[in-house]
Amino acid sequence: MSTTANDGEDHEEVYLEEDDIIDEINVDEEDLPDADDDADSDAEAFDEADDSMHIFTGHTGELYTVACSPTDAQMVATGGGDDKGFLWKIGQGDWALELQGHKDSVSCVAFSYDGQLVASGGFDGVIQVWDVSLGTLKCTLDGPGAGIEWVRWHPRGHIVLAGSEDSTVWMWNADRSAYLMSFSGHSSSVTCGDFTPDGKTICTGSDDASLRIWNPKTGENIHVVKGHFYHADGLTCLTISADSSLVLTGSKDGSVYIVNIATGKVVSSLASHTESVECIALSPSTPWAATGGMDQKLIIWDLQHSLARCTCEHEDGVACLTWLGGSRYVATGCVDGRVRIWDSLSGECVKTLRGHTGPIQSLAVSPDGTRLVSVALDETARVFEIDEFR
Repeated sequence: MSTTANDGEDHEEVYLEEDDIIDEINVDEEDLPDADDDADSDAEAFDEADDSMHIFTGHTGELYTVACSPTDAQMVATGGGDDKGFLWKIGQGDWALELQGHKDSVSCVAFSYDGQLVASGGFDGVIQVWDVSLGTLKCTLDGPGAGIEWVRWHPRGHIVLAGSEDSTVWMWNADRSAYLMSFSGHSSSVTCGDFTPDGKTICTGSDDASLRIWNPKTGENIHVVKGHFYHADGLTCLTISADSSLVLTGSKDGSVYIVNIATGKVVSSLASHTESVECIALSPSTPWAATGGMDQKLIIWDLQHSLARCTCEHEDGVACLTWLGGSRYVATGCVDGRVRIWDSLSGECVKTLRGHTGPIQSLAVSPDGTRLVSVALDETARVFEIDEFR
């Protein structure tokens, strides 16, 4: 055996003789660490791969919600467990506006149809509306007696709609900071809801396992959908067809139903998930729907035949999803911290986007279709390039 002694100027080789050996120690090969062991443990502790092109780190708690402006491809709103919302811009790390004032977690954020206003809803039961261009608080909307579950805007006006944990739904005029209507009838937390795209009707889903269809002008409860031919457990999500004729609802019992909004009748059921359905969305360009669940599945449905086109298996529960514009691609956010992009035609995962170290909670796509923004319980929002999937 030889070694090289480096003492500055002298570089002669030094040889160890047999007499230089002090002691011999026998080592069992099983006790020696495998080189791969370190690599595996390092990978488990922290996956260094990060595919994001921008990271927003302004929050100091878990993130729950994200929305992209419909008119500004750089503008993003986020909210989380640090009782804060933020407006920030993709690619401009030095620009952020803190949406101050909430006294509990910010559970939901949403931009108005024209991108002029952004609303943040909190578990403090309050909604704040901000002027995006001025960066100022426009109004504070209160009334609900418990946390806000979701907030939506009218498709053609500055009318705010929100569902609460106290089983009520509220509607305000943000331009006039005025209360308009409250909708009572549900017997448990209102977990999901929205205006129909034509703005003429409201659909809400609740933990009481019912769907209610309302007239926003009169407050009348037009239809109540519940019972034997509907969900057996609380509703978790809903989405409404572009022509305002159908509403699709998902439940904790794993079922998905299609309801005719005009008649209040169940049209069809989409049965395939075995655990809670967490998210649902309609394709803007085909008569297909996507559903994601805690059974680790994304299912693409052919609505014309009420059949599953393909089932996309994940390594953990699917918490959120979004279609990528009018393309055939669907992005899913998973409990394992991965964002995956799926081809709805083939059912194949065409890309896995890494970077998050906690469960994904929400996804949003920029209006130009080039960026996907995700938020997670790891306290970060991440932006991914998705130009190739437009």
